[in-house]
Amino acid sequence: MGARRSLGRRFRWLWAAYAVSTLGTWLAFDAFPLIAILVLHAGPTEVSLLAAAGLAVGAVLAVPLGPWVEFSRKRPVMIAMDLVRFAALMSVPAAFALGLLGFAQLLVVSVVVGAADIAFAAAAGACLKSLVKPADLVVANGRFESTTWTATVLGPPLGGAAIGLFGPVMTVVANAVSYLLSALGIRAIGGREPRPPHTGAPPRLRAGDLLDGWRYILADAALRPLFFNTVLVNGLIMATAPLLAVLMLGPLEFAPWQYGLAFAVPCLGGLLGSRLAPRLVDRFGRHRVMRTAGALRACWLLGLAFIGPGTAGLVLVMVVEFGMITCMGVFNPVFAAYRLDRTPADRVARTLCAWSVTSKATIAALTALWGLLAGVTGPRTAIAIAGLLVMATPFLLPRRDRTLRHDREPGRSHA
Repeated sequence: MGARRSLGRRFRWLWAAYAVSTLGTWLAFDAFPLIAILVLHAGPTEVSLLAAAGLAVGAVLAVPLGPWVEFSRKRPVMIAMDLVRFAALMSVPAAFALGLLGFAQLLVVSVVVGAADIAFAAAAGACLKSLVKPADLVVANGRFESTTWTATVLGPPLGGAAIGLFGPVMTVVANAVSYLLSALGIRAIGGREPRPPHTGAPPRLRAGDLLDGWRYILADAALRPLFFNTVLVNGLIMATAPLLAVLMLGPLEFAPWQYGLAFAVPCLGGLLGSRLAPRLVDRFGRHRVMRTAGALRACWLLGLAFIGPGTAGLVLVMVVEFGMITCMGVFNPVFAAYRLDRTPADRVARTLCAWSVTSKATIAALTALWGLLAGVTGPRTAIAIAGLLVMATPFLLPRRDRTLRHDREPGRSHA
């Protein structure tokens, strides 16, 4: 089976680095809000600000990082971002031990980590493209996707147990150490990484260079609809998450453990979908699988507006989430491979950085907007509106397979 083939020692080190940092991230899931509530006695407004600021401000700060990452060696950038995240996160337990921890520090750390996340992801995408053959990109991204969903299933329960035993600060320590281990894994990839060519690149960063990633995305007939599709789908799904929490833990009176169970079990669908993706691509072709899974993942969200109390309501949430996450598990690695294959090597970092900045900023904006909408209409109606809107997003999926292997055309201008 294609999903089982070896992608080489260097890819395995990259995969190991990704796995350990992803597990650390999910071990520390909601650690900052918990610290703000339990240690700093913050209110709902401060907790919401903390959640939104890391996404929005971190995304803005990451804008100039795209061109810098593009013209730098990718693995040193990844190691640097891991060390930045390690240092920033370790400042939290250090300040806590000294009795100096404050809300402002949590806010600054969340912003720094958010910006470093975007820069790391942009460099990692370019690194993956250089380590893996185009034909293996779906398999490679499928392994990353399955790792993500495995960590999503295991991390929060283990992190919750650690918080119960040692307090919320301990999970921040675990997350910080995971970035240090990730840096060591990337260092172990070995081999000499050539410096990216500066052909057509300015000797210093200019204001216009900050927009190069968006220019390329919006000028490309295949990436442009995918860009709007993924940004809107992710933003609308994430915007409903806090509303569903309010609905389940408030009027419907589900216990916290039931709420956790409702989202932990469906994540197994992501693992299933990511394992199926390479096999489906081998059988039906990448473009058909991407369009089908992309359309199906938009059909589930509306079902969450009909949740009721009791066992039936809990089962409904789990079925809807399982279906949506399974479709996402198939779509995400196929889409990621398509995007990498479509993007020339000298534009990968800027493209991925622009994509990530827009996605995170959109999630922050839609989360705030849907919070206001829920205040007017109620959580259930706001979820229903998001569900109806997301059902229109499949029309943004590219209708034809426009895959181009840019890297097979040496000397071509990508201006």
